[in-house]
Amino acid sequence: MTASTITTSQNKFEKLKAEKDGLAVKAEIEKFAASGWEAIDETDRDHRLKWLGVFFRPVTPGKFMIRLRMPNGILNSSQMRVLAEVVQRYGNDGSADITTRQNIQLRGIRIEDLPEIFNRFEQVGLTSVQSGMDNVRNITGDPLAGLDASELFDTRELVEQIQAMITNNGQGNAEFSNLPRKFNIAVTGGRDNSVHAEINDLAFVPAFKNATFGFNILVGGFFSAKRCNAAIPLDAWVAPEEVVAVCRAILEVFRDNGLRANRQKARLMWLIDEWGLDKFRTKVELRLGKSLLKAAEHDEINWEKRDHVGIHRQKQAGFCYVGLHIPVGRLHAEDMFEIARIAEVYGSGELRLTVEQNIVIPNIPDSYLASFFTEPLLAKFKINPESLTRSLVSCTGAQFCNFALIETKNRALTIVKALESELEMTRPVRIHWTGCPNSCGQPQVADIGLMGTKARKNGKPVEGVDIFMGGTVGKDARLGTCVTKAVPCEDLQPVLRELLITHFGAKAKVLVST
Repeated sequence: MTASTITTSQNKFEKLKAEKDGLAVKAEIEKFAASGWEAIDETDRDHRLKWLGVFFRPVTPGKFMIRLRMPNGILNSSQMRVLAEVVQRYGNDGSADITTRQNIQLRGIRIEDLPEIFNRFEQVGLTSVQSGMDNVRNITGDPLAGLDASELFDTRELVEQIQAMITNNGQGNAEFSNLPRKFNIAVTGGRDNSVHAEINDLAFVPAFKNATFGFNILVGGFFSAKRCNAAIPLDAWVAPEEVVAVCRAILEVFRDNGLRANRQKARLMWLIDEWGLDKFRTKVELRLGKSLLKAAEHDEINWEKRDHVGIHRQKQAGFCYVGLHIPVGRLHAEDMFEIARIAEVYGSGELRLTVEQNIVIPNIPDSYLASFFTEPLLAKFKINPESLTRSLVSCTGAQFCNFALIETKNRALTIVKALESELEMTRPVRIHWTGCPNSCGQPQVADIGLMGTKARKNGKPVEGVDIFMGGTVGKDARLGTCVTKAVPCEDLQPVLRELLITHFGAKAKVLVST
């Protein structure tokens, strides 16, 4: 089903999709590059280019963002080097961000360079197709897939198969280019919920049924400015070989029946609310052509969440993986070149991204570790960061995103460094920043979540945050709730200091005078 075959009481986005499928602009990239960004049809520039992963940013006119697809968060050193070369081309305007979906976004891109960039991507097996607007976003999987001795299932091949089905092997697939709204999928084969399954529209979590391995299915998790919901059990269990077909069936049901009149009520959970879970499951079974087995009595998510930072043994004897902490996920060209180099010199050239915006370098022989520890890059991207810095996550913020109400990344780092100078921490505390209610920084899963808003101080409008608390990940994951509204950012540090002391066991450092 394509844009032209769906009729509805249309909002403006449904109208633009009905007029022209987003993937149609793929054939016009050379023309756009030749004419320049100001000459591009406004709807193509602001919306349809997102089907190719290219995002116009009004806060940086003439400079675009490209969002890649990296299934399971895996890339190799050659791919990282190509991304570094793209970023390097744009000097001070160029940078890259690791996202909370194990992905990379490139900033500062000029439309004139898109044909060459896309050609470079294709040469090394990268794609950005269908990574924005009403498409399935990057598919997340365990960052330790194939490395962790305790894993129950290696998710890599499954995630690649789902990506291939949805994107037609990275070329674009009109079957799934017109969903009612964006759609997130996660597949986890480990015990610690490394993908945050509960915040995805569709998630597969490990579960044994009659001693046979498979997955229980969760559906409907999402964040939006209108509503936030944790995913709920579909009461269905599938074997690994059925996962791709079930993904297809659920996407087709959502595509053909999802709500399209109001974009604030268009995610999968709204359809489940309208139909009820039983009807939704029945429709999926009809599309699948078979009944789904009842869910296993319990899943295997029974560990606390790991962050993968530091040095850890692999299941392959004599090898380690090392998790580098990337402060708020921000990378520059020189960083990316160095990461590619050390992945080749010490490992197998492979890199893994995590939902905490960090990088794992796998397959490092034990005998190489002493030399690895001497690399200057580890002074910037540490393997033993301070406890608050270690768990800090941030969205893009107002520096590059026109939706953000506040600046996030630099502010997050500044405040955390100040707090670490004042406090002794007894354990890591996960602090997540997001610039607006769209929740790209996922404050609802944090110990302390900070959502950008407008506040007032001395009668004047200022940048502020709403504070969320109580989010947990790993086993018994749940979403946090808003506990305080509209705290001015300039007053935030002492508020966080008190929260850390009262709720997380922090203690004020004793300052010794000299």
